[in-house]
Amino acid sequence: MFEIIAFIIFSVLTISMFSITVLTNNALYALSSLAAGMIFISAFFFLLNADFLGAVQIVVYTGAVMALYAFGMMFFDSLSEVKEKIKNPRLVFLLSGIIALIVVIVLIAPVIGQNLEADYPIHPEYGNTADIGIILFTKYLVAFELAAIMLLVAMIGGIVLAGKKMNESYSEMKEEEIDEKIRLENASQKEIK
Repeated sequence: MFEIIAFIIFSVLTISMFSITVLTNNALYALSSLAAGMIFISAFFFLLNADFLGAVQIVVYTGAVMALYAFGMMFFDSLSEVKEKIKNPRLVFLLSGIIALIVVIVLIAPVIGQNLEADYPIHPEYGNTADIGIILFTKYLVAFELAAIMLLVAMIGGIVLAGKKMNESYSEMKEEEIDEKIRLENASQKEIK
């Protein structure tokens, strides 16, 4: 009974944190709720007695990845508003959904197509850490390497995005200059419309 109640509570908290991440305009709120959502995901691992994966979730994602994103966000101008101009949002939504569905089908198809059995015995004397290491670096080595490549691509993309518009620094300007610059940008945006 305890597990069911904990699962429901952590499910609601996780979904609400990731909803805040997606729906907020404030970068600080998005980063904070993303970190909280990742911590709540680790609670699911602890509920499943996968202590190693729960600890890795907290240390790797909430620690290292969030620190990387925090450094990346320091390079962005949080004062200016970003307005996306999508000509056909329904088409973008439809294509995104189709791509997500294809990815899910591709990843689930091998699991559904065969009866999975553990190739290696479980060693209770070593704990689940040794078993995870053996399986991760033998049976799932390709998936592990693909995840590493995706993280590398995300990091390079963050660096490229952070490098844009670095010719002006708000930290070296006075408040009056920043206010005047924002007023000029808003006035130029109104003229474009």
